[in-house]
Amino acid sequence: MKKTAADISWTVGGQQGEGIESAGDRFATALNQLGYYLYGHRHFSSRIKGGHTHYKIRISKSPVGTVTDELNILVAFDQETIAANIHEMNRSGVILADAKFRPVLQQALDMPELFILPLTEIAAGHGSPLMKNSVALGATAALIGVTPADFAGVIAAAFAKKPEVLDNNLKALQGGFDFIREYGSHLINCCPLPHPQLGERLFMLGNEAIALGALAAGAKFMAAYPITPASEIMEYMIEKLPQFGGAVIQTEDEIAACTMAIGANHAGARAFTATSGPGFSLMQEGIGLAAMTETPLVVIDTQRGGPSTGLPTKHEQSDILAAVFGTHGDAAKIVIAPGTAAEAFTDTVEAFNLAEEYQCPVILLSDLQLSLCKQTMEPPNLDQVTVRRGSILTAGDLAPLKTNAYFKRFEPSATGISARVLPGTENGMYLVTGLEHDSVGKPAEASANRIAQMDKRLNKLKDLAVRFPVPFYAQAPFEHCELLVIGTGASRGAIEEAIVSLLADGYRVNHIHLRLLHPLPSTLLFPLLSTAARILVVDHNATAQLAALIRMQVGGGHDIRSLLKYDGDILRPAQVYQACREALV
Repeated sequence: MKKTAADISWTVGGQQGEGIESAGDRFATALNQLGYYLYGHRHFSSRIKGGHTHYKIRISKSPVGTVTDELNILVAFDQETIAANIHEMNRSGVILADAKFRPVLQQALDMPELFILPLTEIAAGHGSPLMKNSVALGATAALIGVTPADFAGVIAAAFAKKPEVLDNNLKALQGGFDFIREYGSHLINCCPLPHPQLGERLFMLGNEAIALGALAAGAKFMAAYPITPASEIMEYMIEKLPQFGGAVIQTEDEIAACTMAIGANHAGARAFTATSGPGFSLMQEGIGLAAMTETPLVVIDTQRGGPSTGLPTKHEQSDILAAVFGTHGDAAKIVIAPGTAAEAFTDTVEAFNLAEEYQCPVILLSDLQLSLCKQTMEPPNLDQVTVRRGSILTAGDLAPLKTNAYFKRFEPSATGISARVLPGTENGMYLVTGLEHDSVGKPAEASANRIAQMDKRLNKLKDLAVRFPVPFYAQAPFEHCELLVIGTGASRGAIEEAIVSLLADGYRVNHIHLRLLHPLPSTLLFPLLSTAARILVVDHNATAQLAALIRMQVGGGHDIRSLLKYDGDILRPAQVYQACREALV
């Protein structure tokens, strides 16, 4: 597979608690400020301290949607970092290894250079061995053709309230740079960065983009229980939401979080919750309650490896069928799956709008890669954000109720969407129950009523697929192709790069990336799938859940094959490329 031109990939690794994450964040933040596009992926264990971790940053002059297959620079705080990443090293790459652990590398002509850099010793000489991450940044600056001054700003921001610590870190930064100049002069500018595309851009987690979207949508209440990899959404909202007149409550469990969000939405606030697989399982009954009572509800599910506790810090997309079919009974709900940080922002706004317009639960299906990988994102145009609250009647819209009468909150309609009133509205009193009910909310089990109410709830979504702004993304104009690749979520970047390489190789291929998973835009997809001789569905799970959904709801006898990945790691472009080549045979 052809490597994207003008990309540099840098990784720092060691034990959790050694400052790996701060080193990666400072490195990427500084380069973001210089105008580069970035994508950062952190591999870490489900523990607070200890265990191997590494942080990979891709730097480019143009937008990128995933990390690369190759690695140009590896900064190793321990031997395990070399063992875990050596297979990705470019032959002309460089490993900067701390002299402290006496690194071992079987040197050969086709292996990267191993350069011994006394990270811990230099850091200790400037005040503390903990500052070896600053030494690493200084040494890296020499390799990529920038100066310590380019990193000084982010270090100054980190230690602004600790002048002595700041001064020592700046000295450690310069110390790493000077060591390369004195003892590794042949490495200076060995991995030069391309000229950047100047401009102010955000560099943020997908979780932060989701939280920003919730703020832009006018959310006023969040109830949640901390869980990896969704916790950053709650942390962001705890800091920001009170500034906009809202509140966040950390609940005792995910059942309480879901039902509190339902109650707040019923009262008229835009409210939501965020969780991951285990918590999402606990919320299923609450999601069914929102569907039955036709109460708006937004649930963020950031997928991780399961079942049960599974792999809390590893990537997977195995909640697809749970999101679509998880509640018992036939429940009307919407499932959206963004693939980039920018889509995470816009789709979160849309989730709140759809929840109120269609009066049903909306599940925003993220995944660990999207939620916890940092990527460059153009600042959203907040002037283009629209808030659509659907049909909410006020007292002036309502006729006086007769004695012992109720407002017909659940009255069947041609669209399936009934008029909604908020609690306390004069002449708007009605009943709410999880039981099947009649038009005013009273429990009712008559067959005719059951059919009318069920049809009403399910029919409201019949036109959503054609109304949804972008139900799926198509990478190229559609014509007959040898292979069509279909994916969802954060696999988009890896698939896109593989498709570009395949097209360059002369293959007729295309790519559809699904954003609306339920209701699936089947009538729009069928003619497009019919243009392909073969279809390859990329599934980050062991049971081909996305492929099963397509077979079930699109049908048509298409030749559908699967690329399955469920080892906890994210998908790389070369893996997609290889699977496509095999499918084309």
